[in-house]
Amino acid sequence: MYKCKYKGGDYFEEVGFVAGSHTAYGYGISTDSVSRTGRNADHFTCVLYSFCRSFAVCSHYASCKGRIGWESHPASCSGILVLFYLSFHLQYFFGAGEATEKVLECIIDDYLTFIVLLFGLFCVAGNITLEGDLAGSPRINVGLLLLGTMLSSWVGTTGASMLMVRPVIKMNAWRKRRSHIMVFFIFLISNIGGCLTPIGDPPLLMGFMRGVPFFWSLHLLPILLFNVVVLLTVFYFLDRRAYRKDIAEGRKPDISKPGTEVHILGLHNLIFLVMIVAAVILSGTLPGMAAFKDASGAVKGIPVFGDVKLTYPALIEVVIILLAAFLSFKTTDAEIRRKNHFTWGAIREVAVLFIGIFITMQPALMILKAKGAELGITEPFQMFWATGFLSSFLDNTPTYLVFLTTAGSLGFTEGMQTILGTVPVAMLEAISCGAVFMGANTYIGNAPNFMVKAISDENGIKMPSFFGYLMWSIAFLVPVFLLDMLVFFL
Repeated sequence: MYKCKYKGGDYFEEVGFVAGSHTAYGYGISTDSVSRTGRNADHFTCVLYSFCRSFAVCSHYASCKGRIGWESHPASCSGILVLFYLSFHLQYFFGAGEATEKVLECIIDDYLTFIVLLFGLFCVAGNITLEGDLAGSPRINVGLLLLGTMLSSWVGTTGASMLMVRPVIKMNAWRKRRSHIMVFFIFLISNIGGCLTPIGDPPLLMGFMRGVPFFWSLHLLPILLFNVVVLLTVFYFLDRRAYRKDIAEGRKPDISKPGTEVHILGLHNLIFLVMIVAAVILSGTLPGMAAFKDASGAVKGIPVFGDVKLTYPALIEVVIILLAAFLSFKTTDAEIRRKNHFTWGAIREVAVLFIGIFITMQPALMILKAKGAELGITEPFQMFWATGFLSSFLDNTPTYLVFLTTAGSLGFTEGMQTILGTVPVAMLEAISCGAVFMGANTYIGNAPNFMVKAISDENGIKMPSFFGYLMWSIAFLVPVFLLDMLVFFL
């Protein structure tokens, strides 16, 4: 039983399950099925129901008024998610020993490299600042969003977000109405802009590791340009309206001298940014080298528990990224971080929240992997929406792999040759765009989303709530995705 106080009374959520004998579909694990009504439930329905219940409880905590809340207690929310997973999935499905192994596998294989990468980019970007007298006008803001969007494919969505978020906030510090700027920042820089290279977004890196050519993603350029033009046009008119209201209220940018001067401090940190990008590329290429494989073809690593191991390519990636972060701090004047209003709050929130999300999403992903080919998704537009919808709430990397595997198993004979099978180009484009683009639909769809929100909140920008942001994405992103379907995927 969970109790959450809010204005108007107490909220109680009682969750009860009855165990019954069942065998998990597809992956050969003898499990206990879960039923909430006294009759046996379908395993697929059961797992997805339980996942949704976990997410619902966390979301309710996020909306509670008073002392308990997502932002004030992210660790509590993650704790609830993890406990739900351990209590209602692992103990019934796997048993204590295998439950421990599944959790460690998720943390070592997925979460560790994920959070280390975010930490490294957060540190390095925090040591770079842009100074000058540019004021946040609609034209300047469109230019900044366009620049960040183009950068996303070459330094990653997280790298571009961390590089651009503070300059954008600084240039618009004089304005009252700023939340829409950061919302579109998340849409474009933190998500859509990362579709052109495997460096841009992890799903595409996974595709590269499975046989998709490195520069194949450039095929997505027309779709990217279409989305950028539509969204920046909408943003310009929204921002112009807000800008005029700010001016009418007597707000003016602080520009003390004529002309325009812009200079970058901490520019040497670009070296460390390149180190991080190189580490990501190595993590995708080293596992395919014979030196990193044992006699059975498995990637070598350090044993952790059971069959779980920290692979040497992952360890190399972690070491390089942490070294880049360390050198960045040692070689950069602390005054630059002060000018950036640098704090550890944003990365701390992301770390504790996403460990809960990573663990609780595993049952749903396992079922999708086992039963994905039976879902009847055989057309590009279906792949686009299925991949995109799940990428909005689950991690987009495993979701991409699930549907790429599904597409490769459908028996196509023409298209892109991958180690997972032959995938038609249109379907591969749909899966890639769904995974990359629709991570923008929620704060938890992609890690940079929540980091940008946290940094914006720290700097006095009142960002929409979780469901408030969802309304923004429904209003502005979903219509664009419908146009994508009509123009590119039908």
